[in-house]
Amino acid sequence: MAINLAEELSSITTNATASDWREAIRHAGDGLVAGGVTTEAYTDQMIAAVEEHGPYIVIAPGVALAHARPSESVKKGGLSWVSLASPVEFGHKSNDPVSLVIGLAALDHTAHIEVLRAVAGILSDPAARRRLDAAESADDVRSFLADAAPSNK
Repeated sequence: MAINLAEELSSITTNATASDWREAIRHAGDGLVAGGVTTEAYTDQMIAAVEEHGPYIVIAPGVALAHARPSESVKKGGLSWVSLASPVEFGHKSNDPVSLVIGLAALDHTAHIEVLRAVAGILSDPAARRRLDAAESADDVRSFLADAAPSNK
C-alpha cells in the first residue's frame, strides 16, 4: 500500500529559524515530540548520530532526514517537516546547505522503508520540490502532499 506523507506527518513547521544544524535537528525533534511520536531523548539521539557519523543524514541537495536508531524513546512511527527560513550547513560535501529537515522516527529498522520511498518520490520531482520550498504554512505543505499522494484505489 502506498504511503500518504500528509497522513504520516505529525508536525509541520515552515520558515523556522536555525543558527546551525543542531538547532535545525532540534526543530525536527520538537515536532516529533509535539506529535506524540517520540520523547525528547530521541532528539538528543538524532543529534548524537550526526556527531558520531557525520552528515550522512543529508540525503539530497538541501534535504536532511534526521533520525536515530529505533529505541525506547520512540512511541510510534512518524514524521516531522521543518522548512528553514535560511539554509544551514551540515558539513555535507555535495548536498549543503540544507533548507528542509524531515524528522523520522521508526519502531524498527524496516518500518521506515515505505516512508523513505514516498519522501524520495516527492522530493525527486523538481516541480514538487519548488512548490514545497515555497510553502508558507503547514496547511500549504499538508495540502500539497495530500494532493500528490498516490491513489490507494
